[in-house]
Amino acid sequence: MKKLINKPEDFVRESLVGMAVAHPDLIKVHFDPNFVYRSDAPMQGKVAIISGGGSGHEPMHTSFVGMGMLDAACPGEVFTSPTPDQMLEAAKTVDGGAGVLYIVKNYSGDVMNFEMATELARTVGIRVFNILIDDDVAVKDSLYTQGRRGVGTTVLAEKICGAAAERGYDLQQVMDLCRRVNLNGRSMGLALTSCTVPAKGTPTFTLGDNEMEMGIGIHGEPGRERMAQKSADEMTEMLALSIIEDSTYSRTVREWDEDGGEWVDVELIDQPFQRSDRVLAFVNSMGGTPISELYIVYRKLAEICQKQGIQIVRNLVGPYITSLEMQGCSITLLKLDDEMIRLWDAPVKTPSLRWGI
Repeated sequence: MKKLINKPEDFVRESLVGMAVAHPDLIKVHFDPNFVYRSDAPMQGKVAIISGGGSGHEPMHTSFVGMGMLDAACPGEVFTSPTPDQMLEAAKTVDGGAGVLYIVKNYSGDVMNFEMATELARTVGIRVFNILIDDDVAVKDSLYTQGRRGVGTTVLAEKICGAAAERGYDLQQVMDLCRRVNLNGRSMGLALTSCTVPAKGTPTFTLGDNEMEMGIGIHGEPGRERMAQKSADEMTEMLALSIIEDSTYSRTVREWDEDGGEWVDVELIDQPFQRSDRVLAFVNSMGGTPISELYIVYRKLAEICQKQGIQIVRNLVGPYITSLEMQGCSITLLKLDDEMIRLWDAPVKTPSLRWGI
């Protein structure tokens, strides 16, 4: 293992210290429990948006804290869910009286701990709701989750919902928007190499010199199929068509029923992509793939979308939801409406995403 670290057990803490020193105008870091929050929090009268998950996926979530995006982010240890006390303390710190939305990737540990945090926050008078992101079309169930995994659409939901909250949307409006973003986003990724968790010191899995894993998860979970490596165009086509041709998907998620004071199952149904749809195309590095290669993927993705009659009206290219140093990429397509486009274009200023300032 060759990494720029000191002791593996200090990896997360020292990284957070570095963030705080680098961006004191944007963020502050609270330790024990760990969370990153806006330097100007709490924003009175504004819905606060919090997300989180295991470390190792940076810049998601901690580097997306700031104006127009997240109010706070809770980092767990590498590939390990944050704990309910982190989420509770983050909510206490950033709640400005208008309520809190937790954006939660659909992994079993994240779902369970955010649900516990929601119940704890409500006992201290903070109005909190959870919305799940489950956009990965690769597999229905995996080692980490029941139902589809939450991946690239998470980043897009954090930006769009963050802009809505900044503009004064109330909690119900932000919730409805987040649910709509999730229903209209689909993702799939692939790996060319594994990654190495610092505490373990050896690769999470092994791929041969001429092998690739199609449909990989962001923690190194197995995907649809291990196969011989293809050309960039072939790999892009496999990812893109898996997303575009994905049929109508029905899923049941647990959401908090405020009137009944309990968790209830809610059935959601999304629709497949169609000709004339406007989309945001997100080509993401898993950490080790350079941006020059991502543009080769984007070039082919744009060609495929054009042939399918799908119009790319916004894009994002770069390493935004990673798996440490894994080589590989993911593609996310998000069906857009006029409201989402306005909110995507709205100003944002975080350590890793900023425009319109």
